[in-house]
Formats: sequence, structure tokens, C-alpha cells
Amino acid sequence: MKKKICVITGSRAEYGLLRPLLEQIGADPDLTLQLMVTGTHLSQEYGLTYKEIENDGFDIDEKIDIGLCSDTPVGIAESMSLAISGFAKGYESLRPDVVVVLGDRFEIFTAVAAAAISRIPIAHLHGGESTEGVVDEAFRHSITKMSHLHFTSAQEYRKRVIQLGEAPDRVFNVGAIGLDNIRELKLLSKEDLEKELNYKFGKKNLLVTFHPVTLEDNTSQEQFQILLDTLSGMEETNIIFTKSNADAGGRAINKMIDDYVSCNPETTICFTSMGQLRYLSTLQFVDAMVGNSSSGIAEAPSFKVGTINIGDRQKGRIKVESIIDCQPLKEDLKKAFDRLYSQGFQKSLKGIINPYDQGGTAKKIKETLKSYDLCNILKKSFFDVKFDIGDINVT
Repeated sequence: MKKKICVITGSRAEYGLLRPLLEQIGADPDLTLQLMVTGTHLSQEYGLTYKEIENDGFDIDEKIDIGLCSDTPVGIAESMSLAISGFAKGYESLRPDVVVVLGDRFEIFTAVAAAAISRIPIAHLHGGESTEGVVDEAFRHSITKMSHLHFTSAQEYRKRVIQLGEAPDRVFNVGAIGLDNIRELKLLSKEDLEKELNYKFGKKNLLVTFHPVTLEDNTSQEQFQILLDTLSGMEETNIIFTKSNADAGGRAINKMIDDYVSCNPETTICFTSMGQLRYLSTLQFVDAMVGNSSSGIAEAPSFKVGTINIGDRQKGRIKVESIIDCQPLKEDLKKAFDRLYSQGFQKSLKGIINPYDQGGTAKKIKETLKSYDLCNILKKSFFDVKFDIGDINVT
């Protein structure tokens, strides 16, 4: 009997990363791909991106609508309660052999919680990472503890998953799956991309994505306004915005983007969802990615372009020299842009090697899911890392 592998996606960015794995599973005659979509994929406000999944040729087995009508803490908590119930019913219908999830978002946490209650093995991608500025940090590590197979993007993250008590023979360092797209997709030329976007690149070009910093009190709008003020003072610079996700405070940032673009129509454009092909194609032709998205950490280095990483949202991740960290202060941002466009920094980008790029990540994951014996996998023993407690300062 074919092994049924159920992959879950809740956002445009996450689907773009998972797409190579969906293709690998779907093409394997010994596996059955099941696909469940939720979150912003089903929201009119966020572009009904489930249609992009269908246009790519994938069949969606279950749509779990979690009612993203509010991005307040109460609204998100209500969505989470709907999600747990919806996923439990979906699992009852599909009866998968294993559930595959990526990352750390609240809707993925609920999918994993429902799978754990349903006694379904869970495979987790991108565990062991750290994002100290957002609530996703706690969700990610909680997902790790509920999961049974782990696919990390770097050796340091593999060690951290083991430190959380997971058995080493269940933790696989395979690299960042999203980088498979860079290798495999035929990216658009500049001319074709401009036609696709209905947008003309300028002398200088920036790709901006800024998400709420959910562990700080009402700072995201203030931080983003400082960024907008800084961008307003830059000459001969065109800006492509991708909108914020469904975290608490995301709608306010998106309105600020809309207002800014409406006041600067000649040099700016914004997208709710660019799609993976257009997004990666854009990264080829910009001077930098600016904001606080993980894409600036994991994907931008593969294009030899700089990243201006603002604030603490991505604090704790492995970073290479192409990433310029700065605080959301006007003077810090000015220094970051001065460094970005400096001759020495631009020259250094040519030698950047992306530490997350191991090649063939999706295939490695698929082959492990295919061959791993899932019998009795639900029972886990806590793996104790041996160390001398005297080496740790506990005072």
C-alpha cells in the first residue's frame, strides 16, 4: 500500500518553499500526496492564494478555513481554536500516514497539535532555528517536541533540536528547501519580469518586506514608519513592497504600504503575493532585500545581493556577511544603506557562500519519508545531552 504523506501549507511564502517537496512526492509512484491548505491561502484579503496552488497543478484534498477576520491577539486565538477542530476533522477524513509541516506559524502549530491528538506521525522542516523577536520562537520549539522526524537547514540547528531532547537518528540536516527553487526554476529575464510586474526597474532597486515584531508592544508601526521615512529620502531608488503576513498588527503595516505607494506611484509598487517565480526573479535584479523577513537571511545570499535586516525579528539565525543588521532607528538605517552601497561591501558580495544551500533538499526529505519505518514512531524517549552541570552558570 502506498504511504500517504499529508503536506500542510498556510501561507504564500511557505507554499513556495514546499513546492519542490510537493513535486517530489507527487512524482513518486510509491507515495500518495495529500494536500491541506489553510490560513491566508483561503482569505480574499491576502489574495486567495490557494488558486496559485491549483494553477500549479496540485489537487487540494482539504481546505481548513480558520476565519482570519482579525489580527488582534483575541482574533488569532479564535482562529487557532477553529483550526484545531478543522484539522482534526481533516485528518479523520484523509487518514494520512505522516503529516509534513514547515516552520513556526500559529496555524502550523494548531495543525501539529491536532495531529498529535490524532496519533499521526509528524515531520517538521526548519526546526531548531531561532527568531527571538516573535512568538513564533515558542511555536517552533513546541512543534519540535510534538514531531517525530526533523529536517533542519543547518548543522547548528540539528544540534539544537537534539538539545531539545530529540533522538539524533531522527534529526536530518538537509539544508533550506526553498533554495531548490533557485536551482530548478527557470527565472524570468529582466525584460520579461518587468512585463509580468507591469513595473520598470530604476537605477537603484530595493525589495522591502516588513512583518510585525509580535513580542514587542505596538512597536511595529513605529518601526515601519521610520523605514518609510528613510526610504523617502533616498534618490533614484525604486521600491517593490511585498505585504505583511497575518500576524497581529499586519493589517496596519499593509495599510501603511498602500498609502505610501499611492503617494509615490512612479517609483513604488506593492504585492499581496508575487508568487515564487516572480519573487525569486525579482531578487536577481535588486540591490538589496530590506526589512525583517527570513528570506533575506536564507535566500538573498544565493543571489549575491545584500540584506538590510531590521530589528530583532530574525535575531538568533545564522547569518553571512551579506546581511547588515541594524536597529529600527533612522541613523542606524542611514548607516546600513551607506554600507550597502559602499564599494567594499558590493565587492565582498561576490564571495558570499550561502550556508543553507546543500542542494537536493526536497529529494532528501522525500526519500527519508519514503523509507523511514513509521511503526512505533509515536513513542519517543527524551534524548539527554551529556554535559557537566558545573559548566553552566545557574546562579
